[in-house]
Amino acid sequence: MKIISSLIALASIATVNLAHADINVGVIVSATGPAASLGIPEKNTFALMPTTIAGQKINYIILDDASDTTKAVTNAKKLIGEDKVDAILGSTITPNSLAMIDVVADAETPMISMAASSRIIEPMDAKRRWVFKTPQNDSQMAIAITEHMSNSGVKTAAFIGFSDAYGEGWWNEFSKIVEARHIKIVANERYNRSDTSVTGQVLKIISAHPDAVLIAGSGTPAALPQVALKERGYKGTVYQTHGIANNDFLRVGGKDVEGTWLPAGPVLVASQLPDSNPLKKSALAYVNKYEAAYGAGSVSTFGAHAWDAGLLLANAIPVALKKAKPGSKEFRAALRDALETTKELAGAHGVFNMSANDHLGFDQRARVMVKIEGGKWKLAK
Repeated sequence: MKIISSLIALASIATVNLAHADINVGVIVSATGPAASLGIPEKNTFALMPTTIAGQKINYIILDDASDTTKAVTNAKKLIGEDKVDAILGSTITPNSLAMIDVVADAETPMISMAASSRIIEPMDAKRRWVFKTPQNDSQMAIAITEHMSNSGVKTAAFIGFSDAYGEGWWNEFSKIVEARHIKIVANERYNRSDTSVTGQVLKIISAHPDAVLIAGSGTPAALPQVALKERGYKGTVYQTHGIANNDFLRVGGKDVEGTWLPAGPVLVASQLPDSNPLKKSALAYVNKYEAAYGAGSVSTFGAHAWDAGLLLANAIPVALKKAKPGSKEFRAALRDALETTKELAGAHGVFNMSANDHLGFDQRARVMVKIEGGKWKLAK
């Protein structure tokens, strides 16, 4: 009887321990390499996230993929195979996030990407049902740019973008939408994130005499074509994507990026938003928390993508805990289901309303048009 009683006691202890198992969250960011200006504020943001949610301890296991696709995949495999994570947040950039999809889907582990391309979650299929993301889709932002071009009287446009999935995604969306606006594309060029010169591409663009140029890059490498255009005397309007929305871009571009137009998440100009904007409160909450930790003016929209990923996870965890225990296949599935049913969750970038066919869930509240004036971001009226 003593043996049986002891076994029952041990079983009870094991059950209690299982109920209070830690939740392990894998994080993959591009903290070094060409995308470091995006990945560093994301990494900083995870230090601000809650370490306890619904009574469960949260462990964030952060790895750097060095802006390298192969490293991102290796990190994802390590987090799933060795660290037994319940979810993965990352990566910073589109190529790396796309490469991680097969890994997380095969392991049936939910992933929340902090990269922009709509290809990360579209078209929805058996693999992408495990993947969510926080940045606005390139298609949504392309609509904002082409609308602004049309309203500004632009008749011809040139395109230069990264020679990877980010650039191609933007080209596909921009070329499709701009045609409907009756704006003619007169040049289409590419360059690598690590390039130090784009003289050849810029000369071709200038020779085509476009009214406007769209640069589809992200982080500080997106400044390269614009600086080259300025040096060669280009006088037209320059548009950038929301991939440049951090102060490092302003520092690198300097006076050469004055007058640039871009669509961005409301968090970039949170203090300039009218009080009636439904995102002002949630956007400022992140801005104030980040700047309290890292200094005035240090906030970045890319860190806000990480913040929103954390909000989504924090919102889903209490729901998933009602169905399964952390560390189990069932808990990972419950997390995925809870993420997919997120409704009216106000983040720093937008209001999340997800569904089985939409793993972002943003509407037009998630974007504003911004102009660079006097070395600062200015909300367009």
